[in-house]
Order: sequence, then structure tokens, then C-alpha cells
Amino acid sequence: MSKRKKTTYPGVFFRESKRIGGKGSEKVFYVVYKKEGKLFEEKAGRQYADDMTPARAAHIRSELIEGKRLTRKAKRKQEHALKEAEADKLTIQRLFDEYIKGRTPGKSLKTDLGRYEKYLKAPFGDTEPKNILALDIDRLRIKLLKEKSPQTVKHVLNLLTWIANFGIKKGLCPGLPFRIKKPTVSNLVTEDLTSEQIKDLLKAIDNDIHPQAGPIMKLALFSGMRRSEMLKLKWEHVNFDRGFINIVDPKGGTDQVIPLNDAARELLKNHPRTESPFIFPGREGKQLVNISKPINKIKRKAGLPAKFRPLHGLRHVFASMLASSGKVDMYTLQKLLTHKGPAMTQRYAHLQDETLVAASNLAGNIVADAVKNISKIGRP
Repeated sequence: MSKRKKTTYPGVFFRESKRIGGKGSEKVFYVVYKKEGKLFEEKAGRQYADDMTPARAAHIRSELIEGKRLTRKAKRKQEHALKEAEADKLTIQRLFDEYIKGRTPGKSLKTDLGRYEKYLKAPFGDTEPKNILALDIDRLRIKLLKEKSPQTVKHVLNLLTWIANFGIKKGLCPGLPFRIKKPTVSNLVTEDLTSEQIKDLLKAIDNDIHPQAGPIMKLALFSGMRRSEMLKLKWEHVNFDRGFINIVDPKGGTDQVIPLNDAARELLKNHPRTESPFIFPGREGKQLVNISKPINKIKRKAGLPAKFRPLHGLRHVFASMLASSGKVDMYTLQKLLTHKGPAMTQRYAHLQDETLVAASNLAGNIVADAVKNISKIGRP
């Protein structure tokens, strides 16, 4: 260390040191002062790196004596304390990191990650749930509704609700101090296909070479199973002898059992088995995660409407066919679709009503024809 060199300012000196980021040397200024009977020495800054001069160093010395400036040691201590305080905060970001731990990789997790990064991280990532204002949520909802559908906005706000509620359930922190207002969304979209469209679809499936796409689409049409239920389906879940399919970990949360009808039985018995436990395995025999591309290819070849959702739509077709047959009541349909309650099944009630009206009209026509015949017989 080089020797001290005085300046013309009291209590200010410098030492020569190697210049940072350049050739040669530069002055490093220090100040010495007394406070409460103790002598302190503090580095003020470097000549070039900090643009320090003797005059500026003297000004720093005055502020240190008057208590208007923290020493470097005190500043480091304060910054460390602030970092620790920030680390202890259970922000939305930290809660989300915990919330997604242990989640099964797949479309659902990928979707949540995308929604969080795109819509929630910037406005709420560094904020604790208890400090989020209802006004902030309102602003986000109004902004998103200008660009996105009510369904998308509802999904985003649902994710925020789940993250905050996760903190409450785990006893980590208080939740949101208010209930999030979400857009009203009508989920009563019932997709259907005509008999000709179903024939075209089955023809496209039979002509397709993909080993999984076609059979999955047929199973959706024959059984009404959900996409996630079919992708999770293992051979051990199908009882060919007793004639049922055990749906494990379905959307409703409780395992369900549905009948194995003849069409589904024939499809599965003829479907090739591999060493994988899954009926429709993905790579290396693991659970299939995404099959959208080959399924949409079949949909296009069949000439189905652009808005028709292949797997979810075929579930609707299954339900619509049963409801319009006039042979299946709403309670039975609810059980076949594994709906938790009757509300979701009611979307098909109008099809049953139409069948009843048609039957009633048929009865009326039969009676009317009978009356006409009697009138003809009774004439002289």
C-alpha cells in the first residue's frame, strides 16, 4: 500500500493505486474525521472510476460528521438487511415457484407457466398477496379483456387465485384481502357432427397411418372420455372380462368407472400392445403428452369445421347422440360423462326435449290419421 499524501483540504488525503480499466495509476481519496470521541477513516472514492476530487471528498467528510451519510460499512450492513427482508417476503413469484413444484410435466403445466410469465409476473411477481390491491386486479382484467377472450382472462385470474390460495393452504402467508372478480364465461358450447361428417371422419381415420391419433379419436367417439383420461389410460385400467374402464385421477378428482361398450372393446382388443403400461404410449413408452398435430391432420382430411375441437368435440358428439336418441335420461348421461353434478349435463337437455317433441308430434299425426280414416269409413 502506498503512502498517504495530503491535500489542501483538512482530513482529506489520497494514495496512489493502479488505475481500474486503464493504464497507469490514479488517486484513491480517503477522509479522516472524529465523531463522538472516536477517530474514523473512510474511503471516499477513486479519481477516475468514481470521478472523485479532493473537494468532493471534503464534502463527503462533512456529511459523515453531520450524520447525513452512512459509512461504507453501515451501507453494506443496511443493504444486507434489506436483502434478507426481501428474501423473507413470500411474494407471488416465490409462491408460484412452490406451487409448480412436483407438478407433472405436460400441457397443463406449460400453459400455467406461459400465463404466469406473460400476464402475472410483471404486475404481481414482486408483491405479497396481502399487498395486492383490488384496483390493480381491475386494471389487469380491463386491459386483458381488450385483447383476449373472457375465457382466457378468467384462466389468468384463476391462476392468480390458486397461487394466493396455495400460500394460505400451506400456512405460508395471508391471502388476498378481497375476492377476485372474474369475467362471466358461458361454457355451454355443444359441438356436433352430422352423420355424413362422422362417416367422413371414420374414413379419414382408417386411411391415416399414425398409430395413436386415429384410435384415440375413435375411443373419444365411442366412450365420451376426456383427452386427459385417454392419455393416462393404462391396460390395467381396462377390465375386458367384467366390461368396464376405470378412469383414474379424472378432472373431477375422484376415480370413476364407465362401461366398456362393444365398440370400445373391439377397438382396444385390436389395438397393438407394447411394453409400455399405457394404451397410447408416447416416446420411450412414457405417457403421451401432446397429439394435437396428427389429430388435426385427420380433422382436416375429414373436412370437419375449422372450429371443431377434435377430441373435446367428439366427446360432445357422443353425448349428443345419446341425448337425442330419446333412450337415455340425463342422470345416466351424467354418469357416463363422469360429470360431478347435473349442471354440465343440462347442455344436452334440449336435444332430449327435441326428441320428446318429435315423438309427441308423431303421436299427434297418428291420431290425426286415425280420425281421418274413421271419417272416411263413416261417410254414406
